[in-house]
Amino acid sequence: MKLAKWTTTGIGLLGRGALAALLAAGSLLIPADHARADSGGSIRVALYADIGSKYKSTVPLVTLQSEQSFSLLPAAGGSPLLSVPAQNKVRVSLDGFRVKVLETPSWQTAADAAKKLQSSSNKPQIFMAARGGAKVYQLYTGGYASESAANNGLNAVLKAGLAIPEGQTPVVAGTKHLSAGSYATLEEAQAVVSSLTTAGLDAWPVFVSGEGGSARTEVWVGEASSDSELAAVSASAATLLPQLALTPVAPGAPGLIIRMDAGLDFSSEVQAFHYLLSGSDAKFILSGNEKGIMLTERSKRIYRGDVELGNLNGSLSVINVVPLEQYLYAVVGGEVSSGWPEEALKAQAVAARSYALSQGNRFDVANVVDTTLSQVYNGIGAEAPTIIKAVDATAGELLQSGGKVVEAVFSSNSGGVTADPTEVWNSGGNYTSVASAEDVAAVGSAKKWYYVLLDSGVAGYAREDNIKLTGSKTAAGLPIATATTKDVNIRPLPVVDSSAAPAGKLNPGQNAVVLNQVYESGSYSWIKGPYSSAELLKSLAGKTSGTLPSSITTLEVTRRGPSGRAVEVKANGQILQVKYPDLFRSSFGGLPSTLFDIVPAGSYTVLGADGSTAAIGSSSSAGVLSASGQVTSSGSGTVVMGADQTSRVVTGSTGFYFIGWGYGHGLGMSQWGVKGMADKGYDYKQILQHYFNNVTIIKN
Repeated sequence: MKLAKWTTTGIGLLGRGALAALLAAGSLLIPADHARADSGGSIRVALYADIGSKYKSTVPLVTLQSEQSFSLLPAAGGSPLLSVPAQNKVRVSLDGFRVKVLETPSWQTAADAAKKLQSSSNKPQIFMAARGGAKVYQLYTGGYASESAANNGLNAVLKAGLAIPEGQTPVVAGTKHLSAGSYATLEEAQAVVSSLTTAGLDAWPVFVSGEGGSARTEVWVGEASSDSELAAVSASAATLLPQLALTPVAPGAPGLIIRMDAGLDFSSEVQAFHYLLSGSDAKFILSGNEKGIMLTERSKRIYRGDVELGNLNGSLSVINVVPLEQYLYAVVGGEVSSGWPEEALKAQAVAARSYALSQGNRFDVANVVDTTLSQVYNGIGAEAPTIIKAVDATAGELLQSGGKVVEAVFSSNSGGVTADPTEVWNSGGNYTSVASAEDVAAVGSAKKWYYVLLDSGVAGYAREDNIKLTGSKTAAGLPIATATTKDVNIRPLPVVDSSAAPAGKLNPGQNAVVLNQVYESGSYSWIKGPYSSAELLKSLAGKTSGTLPSSITTLEVTRRGPSGRAVEVKANGQILQVKYPDLFRSSFGGLPSTLFDIVPAGSYTVLGADGSTAAIGSSSSAGVLSASGQVTSSGSGTVVMGADQTSRVVTGSTGFYFIGWGYGHGLGMSQWGVKGMADKGYDYKQILQHYFNNVTIIKN
């Protein structure tokens, strides 16, 4: 099937007038009492979390900051535990297994050792403490998910060649603590901590959650990895400070250990409070403000709403709890350009809102994640006045079908026709393939490229503003072009790529035969390759079931779905088995979409008038009819012209080109198609009802 001929197969897009008439009947809003979802509340977005097979993105610690002060509260509510002043940084990590490497009165000594450890997988941290009123710096690595992992970390530290102070030995630190009691104020707790640290013990003030969201301040002593070590800490404390009664902290008890971080920067001493979440169910909230909270480890993005910090499956979870409409300010801004027409932005807002509310608690502790696994969510930095206006103008509006909110999926560009679910997930769904001719808006201002053949036999691409047609043609009727400037690069693919060497050069006065004209490779159309057999086999490894051939000599699409997307591909005549068709994208080295043709780089199949076929390649020949009569053609340089008047040349190279259209899975709404429809004057309701069949836009 020639993908270029979709418009003749019955998928042609309705004219604007016909489409508008078709959509008008379903464009009214239905009152809120018909909706089952509440769009007025908040949404939970996982920034970091270990949710098993559903999602995993973890980080050992997070650094947070805001232009305004913000508070830290127990997750159950209640009075703030502390206030973080404006511009001040704080760090949060889990109270887990660590390796205590050394303790020194010199920050530089600790920093030098930390720099040596930075090159390994054992993440170094420097904490500051006090001994008898004098500063000391404690270097740790970790945290580690288990005691076994910490012991491996300990072995790595011992082999790192560090200068350990005399009398010290690196040890594994754990999560077992002793409590020195509760205190009315943080100041009283600090006084007890001072007496313990002066005596040589490790101790810290801790916020402990009480009933009904209340909190109390305790002092915890020691960081043992076993009960026997904890008993030794208890015995030592009883000898040094017999007046203190110490009791073991209940295993898993939630608490917030207050420490001082001195390792934000290993080139100079920078300090910040560091809070360790202790306990298997530990959970605390950073209360948001108008300026938002910046998360350094998430590319310094700033988030509206609150940030929930917890212990999930032994890893630090970071969940942004944000009003849904404010979440959409960032999602719409992250998904499309703020400069797009207002109706396009409104369509994206309604689709994004519908998608978010259709997810329920898909990720257990969160409704969505902040990546393309859900929707792109990059925080306040993605917002713009035009985006906010579009979201506010459609506030509460959702797509509904059959009494349920529609999971309104979308992708960047469908390449002229959206996908059928069978072409993506290998199953049915609430979507059907529809024409999306307006996807071409993605190349509205892009230069076209000429595919040319030089006199030297080199073929490649030249951008249209660098060459001009001479008006002459070859005997076969192919146009002839020349360069408009000196040393025009003939590139291997129709895109400027500084990492790829030009295939050749063309200068004024030199001629080149124009074989075809294509759009610049981008989200609408693209050319990838040529990929060698070895490159393809490496990419296919682990992504297909069954045995792969030792070498790929033929590769072809043997079955397509309703939109023309590849649903079956054969290598050497053998089907490449994938779990679902959309996996062909990653199986072939990260193709933009599955709407593609496969073209061998060094051969072409010629169809005869009698229906027979013959292959022309760099080492094979066939009798063909040329402009000068019947000839025997073989080897590099042979030009083959198709029925659509486009041509390609047989080269001496091996491998396969992928020539395709679209970017993404192609299911549901095409974002560039939305932009193109808005450019033509369609409103957002008409646009949405084109891409999502049998839906009603309701007002929640």
